Amino acid sequence: MSDRDQTRPTADDDQKLHELLARLFQAHPWHGITSGQDAPEVVNAYIELVPTDTVKYELDKPSGHLRLDRPQRFSSLCPTPYGFIPQTFCGESVAKLCEERTGHTGIRGDGDPMDICVLTEKTITHAFLLVRAVPIGGLRMIDGDEADDKIVAVLESDVAFGQIKDIADVPQGMIDRLRHYFLSYKQLPQEAPRRVEIADVYGRTEAHDVVERSIADYRSRYGAPEKRIGELRRLLG
Repeated sequence: MSDRDQTRPTADDDQKLHELLARLFQAHPWHGITSGQDAPEVVNAYIELVPTDTVKYELDKPSGHLRLDRPQRFSSLCPTPYGFIPQTFCGESVAKLCEERTGHTGIRGDGDPMDICVLTEKTITHAFLLVRAVPIGGLRMIDGDEADDKIVAVLESDVAFGQIKDIADVPQGMIDRLRHYFLSYKQLPQEAPRRVEIADVYGRTEAHDVVERSIADYRSRYGAPEKRIGELRRLLG
């Protein structure tokens, strides 16, 4: 065996480097955490906002820290913990599905990770945490000319909502509250025409398709996460 072969990194070396980096540094919530090994049936959800928040928090994408985006304009608050699915991206594939389902043209992805609302009976008092969530449907939202889907999920093993398999079984009042929040949180009452539209409410199978498309859009935009250790080695020479 040549000296070059002896020094060539192995898969075991890459795993050890990955584990070392995980011990030394906190993972970026969007890029450094997976969507979940059981996605799209069960996903990781990074929570940015909880129902008691009177200001809107949002991930600062370059740093990975949570920042205050703006005060909530009105008395309407998000009725569920709300955040995004890591290593997803609302891009070309998600936008194409939106066009197919709605008949709209010129739709593009909003360029953000896939949003998710997590139904639970429990009071979650602060954001900046990860939960495991089970997608059961979604709201197909269009903001201007951008696809801005909101996946609706239940907290895994939640006593009240955990047995729900499809959004059709969620109380209509909860869906109405979600619709009202997303239709109004960006828009002043006197503004017209309405810039945000919820084109339809879809079920579990469609939600899985949307999540899978957002994962594919992420990999198309940012590359395969599992190859990043090799890329790091290459850049370090």
